[in-house]
Amino acid sequence: MGTDYVHGYTPAETRRLTDQAQTLADLLHGGTTYPPGSRVLEAGCGVGAQTVQLVTRSPGIDLVSVDISEESLARAKARVAAVAPEVRVDFRHADLRDLPEETFDHIFVCFVLEHLADPHAALVALRRLIKPGGTITAIEGDHQSAFFHPRSTAAQAVVDCLVDLQAEAGGDSLIGRRLQPLLKDAGYAAVRAHPCTVYADETLPHLVDGFTRKTFIAMVESVRERALAAGMRTPAEWAQGIRDLEKSAESGGTFHYTFFKAVGGT
Repeated sequence: MGTDYVHGYTPAETRRLTDQAQTLADLLHGGTTYPPGSRVLEAGCGVGAQTVQLVTRSPGIDLVSVDISEESLARAKARVAAVAPEVRVDFRHADLRDLPEETFDHIFVCFVLEHLADPHAALVALRRLIKPGGTITAIEGDHQSAFFHPRSTAAQAVVDCLVDLQAEAGGDSLIGRRLQPLLKDAGYAAVRAHPCTVYADETLPHLVDGFTRKTFIAMVESVRERALAAGMRTPAEWAQGIRDLEKSAESGGTFHYTFFKAVGGT
């Protein structure tokens, strides 16, 4: 079920995830709050970028956050302690294939399914942990929803490297578009999905900096060495692609991306 995390566990990747979470907090977490006392499982918490949003937007919840990477868990603990020192989160080192047989009112999964070789099996396993009447919320992106101005075949080629490398690692960076059928096929009821669109131009400098530059372009840059090692692009071709992609973050440039958010019940 597991697969390789294509972006790598680096300080730069931690910064990218943090920038992404802060920039997109309202877009991705809007409408997601849990009542005080609710038992919530965050399946795949990573470095805690989304954990902070969960505990600050739903104060009083009983949150269990699990991840397969001990290094990421350590960073998540430090992040929550720095932002909300009064909040206790039960952090656990665990694999989604081997979670304890306990139940939760709600499960939250964000940017995890895209990295799994068998997301269907993961969703089926998680469903067994949800109490009757509970919910699962899943959020994922879709890299082919990225389009930008000025158009550039060189820029599109480096984006395609990211898509192809994640597929070779067993993941699916286009998974957002199929969240609704994925949850339905895994047995969830009344599944509803909707797009969460990011659009950035020079009139929205916080999105140009926080998303176009520090989230998306940084994400593409994170696979540079893998792409070059695999012979997907030459160093010169890669540099040209990134230069062209960066034009979308300059005056006269525009950038668009769509995330998808789905909620299902038991």
